[in-house]
Amino acid sequence: MKKLVLAVIDGCKPSMLERAVATGRAPALKAILDRGVYVDDSVAAFPSVTPVCAASIATGTGPDQHHIPSMNWYSREERRYIEYGSSFSASRRFGLARSLIDTVYNMNGHHLSADVSTVFEKLDDADIRTAGTTYLMYRGRHRHEVARDNILSRAAGALFKHSVLGPRELFYADIFASRKTPCRSTLGLPGARDQHSGCVAEVLVRDDLFDFLLLSLPDNDTYSHKHGPHAQVESIAAADRQMVRMMDAGGGIEAFLDEHAVIVAADHSHAGVERVTHLPEAFEDFAILRPAADNADEAEIAVCPAQRSAGLYALVPEGRNALLPRLIATARRTPGVDLTMWRTSSGEAAIASATGELRFAPGSDVVDRRGERWSVSGDLDVLGAKIEDGRLLTPAYPDALSRVWSAITAPTSGDVLLSAAPGYEFADWGGQAHVGGGSHGSLHASDSLGVLAWCGTGPATREVREEWSLRDITPMIAEHFGVA
Repeated sequence: MKKLVLAVIDGCKPSMLERAVATGRAPALKAILDRGVYVDDSVAAFPSVTPVCAASIATGTGPDQHHIPSMNWYSREERRYIEYGSSFSASRRFGLARSLIDTVYNMNGHHLSADVSTVFEKLDDADIRTAGTTYLMYRGRHRHEVARDNILSRAAGALFKHSVLGPRELFYADIFASRKTPCRSTLGLPGARDQHSGCVAEVLVRDDLFDFLLLSLPDNDTYSHKHGPHAQVESIAAADRQMVRMMDAGGGIEAFLDEHAVIVAADHSHAGVERVTHLPEAFEDFAILRPAADNADEAEIAVCPAQRSAGLYALVPEGRNALLPRLIATARRTPGVDLTMWRTSSGEAAIASATGELRFAPGSDVVDRRGERWSVSGDLDVLGAKIEDGRLLTPAYPDALSRVWSAITAPTSGDVLLSAAPGYEFADWGGQAHVGGGSHGSLHASDSLGVLAWCGTGPATREVREEWSLRDITPMIAEHFGVA
């Protein structure tokens, strides 16, 4: 059985991968595409932000099952905002230490549902040697103490004091390291993360320390946020260099691929940002919970922007029936809001634009491209959808009904969800947006369709599925190792 590497290139846009390969700047990725299968429209989770998508990659489920609803969200259990690091400014608004603890510890230890298994847990239970570089979802069966072997890790130890459960070999931003290596990540700062992963992967390959490796290459996302999605060739080439570094430790690209299977995946794509919407201003007629939660007794709603998506939480249970229609009406007339989504009193999901409304639920009227069946009523133009021979097609919003249903029925999700119009982004609580750069989070195809490729494993052709998604990655890995 071949060893398997899952390389996650954060935010990798298919057209930019193709350009990097065509110009000779991505030899490792070219070799994988030449040997294997390439999917240029793998569908992200919704919201298509990194924590949600990372959880879907790691578990093979949507937010209704894994319970990670967004980048910024409101915990009904703890009655506070959760902020995973939308920006440094946003984290400061909520408390930098709290944001870091939520991201490093609570996301895996508390927020990620205990009812789903991660790919690491599945393989650890089968005694398969697992390894991972810095990735938001790392939960496994092996305990790791905080590293203390260098200045950076000792500095981090002032805040990070507790052990975690991860893969057998875990290397996480200088905070956790299952063994000593010469590799440093400057505590996971953007720009240093890919080279840290490449350094670790080089050691793991050279010393034969894994059967499955999750190789996280996140710097493409940061680069695209700053420079725009059409500048990704540079950052994809940088990610490829780290893959070459790993492969050179195994004898070079061709020799490595003779001995290893590889899956390459993007968690989402990127779309250009030209305009910004400030949601606290749009909903100023409501009493909004402040980041410090010092007005919790008076607050009516929590507002949770997450790049090109957002969640609105009703905080007044006794007035919810009157509050929700007002929230929905305000959202539908807010500039920059493309789609407004909510769960109706009858149990259906609703998707509305400024001019129309579509309602749906699992049923038998139509079947989508992934074979799921739905009962649908209302205005199909909301999604630019059409029905042909009983099949529902939504090319502008891929896998729309399944993704919205999963998001809106997640127990941690907002009561009302928003998807931004093309060109728009919702500013985070620190006032930050990526105007002039790229972003993601929406239901729209522009930031929802990413890269998926594999060689040495998986089906011989992409045609075994009409539509691929992040939920297919963990099952492919499990099948490779013969794990149920």
